[in-house]
Amino acid sequence: MESASELVEFPLLLTPIDSHYRACTIPYRFPSDNPRKATPTEISWINLFLNSIPSFKKRAESDTSVPNAAEKAEKFAQRYSDILEDFKKDPESHGGPPDCIVLCRLREIILRELGFQDIFKKVKDEENAKAISLFENVVRVNDAIEDEVKRVENLVKGIFAGNIFDLGSAQLAEVFSKDGMSFLASCQNLVTRPWVIDDLEAFKVKWIKNSWKKVIIFVDNSGADIILGILPFARELLRRGSQVVLAANDLPSINDVTYSELVEIISKLKDEEGNLVGVSTSNLLIANSGNDLPVIDLARVSQELAYLASDADLVVLEGMVLDGLGP
Repeated sequence: MESASELVEFPLLLTPIDSHYRACTIPYRFPSDNPRKATPTEISWINLFLNSIPSFKKRAESDTSVPNAAEKAEKFAQRYSDILEDFKKDPESHGGPPDCIVLCRLREIILRELGFQDIFKKVKDEENAKAISLFENVVRVNDAIEDEVKRVENLVKGIFAGNIFDLGSAQLAEVFSKDGMSFLASCQNLVTRPWVIDDLEAFKVKWIKNSWKKVIIFVDNSGADIILGILPFARELLRRGSQVVLAANDLPSINDVTYSELVEIISKLKDEEGNLVGVSTSNLLIANSGNDLPVIDLARVSQELAYLASDADLVVLEGMVLDGLGP
């Protein structure tokens, strides 16, 4: 499923990798736990994925590119449900113990074995088109904020608001299918600060003092997330003189934007002179991360991305959690 080329370690990880980095930072189990009995944390995550099955099944049923989609969607739902129930009985079954990467990978394997390559393609295309029509206005609003500190805070809030559009969540998928989701409404309804983890003040200080030479941004969802959240932020970095590398998935997974889709989005947003609303994109690169899941293991990225990241002095992971990065 992953990129055909060999995957390598992200070069900015602390070494030795084995003792400093874990792709899944949540402690699903401890050495003292019974290896044959699922932990409460594992069960809660298994149930989270079980609850998402109906929304994935619905998307698969409507995939017109797959013959007998409804029948195959039912097979997907049954197979994946059986595997998740097996994990509850024996956490070492099916390549466990389960964590987010294992649970995501098994879901993708079943979908692709049944012929489903991108069950969220239709909704991604629709949301990308909507967000593209709003991009210039969002940028103009940000540009109108003269205070540099207030402007970057608004840009960061825009990233958070855009990332809410994540159809991997069963609850958000249900809300989206009923009422749709508005980027502007999401901006207005963000949880007030201080957030649970809130380093924004420290980031604003660094923003004022630093002019980063190269910034790697791991992007996440299609639609408002990438176009109205990340791209205005990336554009601001470009305007400040940074080289920006946007790292996107190799293959489709949920509603995450892929490398090929991001190339197309950027081409639609640029004007005839190659600018994003007046800002040159000559220092903007798009990289294939080599990833095929909605979460990423930084011990396995594309050689292209590893090469581009070797001299980066700022890494942004949006919608993903990790530890073990160097300074």
